[in-house]
Amino acid sequence: MSQENSIQQYPRLLWFIQLSYTAVILLANWFDIRMIKIAGLETDAGTLIFPLTFILSDLITEVYGYKFARRAIWVGFLFNFVFIAYGQLIIHLPSPDYALGVNDKFDSLLGFNARIIIASTISYLCAEPLNSYIMAKLKLKTRGKLMWLRFVSSTAVASLFDSFLFGTLAFYGTMPLHDLIIFNFTMWGIKVFIEICGLPLSLSLARRLKRSEGLDMYDVGTKFSIFSLDAKYAKANNHFN
Repeated sequence: MSQENSIQQYPRLLWFIQLSYTAVILLANWFDIRMIKIAGLETDAGTLIFPLTFILSDLITEVYGYKFARRAIWVGFLFNFVFIAYGQLIIHLPSPDYALGVNDKFDSLLGFNARIIIASTISYLCAEPLNSYIMAKLKLKTRGKLMWLRFVSSTAVASLFDSFLFGTLAFYGTMPLHDLIIFNFTMWGIKVFIEICGLPLSLSLARRLKRSEGLDMYDVGTKFSIFSLDAKYAKANNHFN
């Protein structure tokens, strides 16, 4: 067995975290169409659940390494594309006469604006890899210490890109610039707030996963191109003690 293959390729719990990551992405997109107002702050309902993608991605990067987080990002993108494409297909299929009223309501929910779809896709493909990249690089810089700082810092930076890319691409020109900036900052603030609130749980999960899997991967020598699907690590990359 080569050195690269000496690390177990399919850890026991990774599949569940990757599945949860994809499910959260689909749920966030489904609820994006519902606007909400909490304590005077206006945002879309997807903003409340989307930060979980950063938390799950942080867990994957911290325990299993950037390469597995990168795979999860592409799986999430694939199923998100299927979700959107299938939704657009079915709302353009003929409807039986007896179901016109119900189907019209359903079609209005799935009739995503093309601009919002494009904005969501671009922001996702920029922010999610950035989040994992920052996590992996900070782990090397801090030599595995200050895990809480890596979780918060990566989410703060990546969610800032995500919020402003999505908000600007989706809504620029449809609302006053001042309102758009407030809307973008509101999305960003909620995402960072949820990350901080979930920090005790995410840190505890990371430590438990490391002990359970016997893994604590460091991305020394990793090529961080988002277009690679390589997930092989050398035994030396695992610093679990």
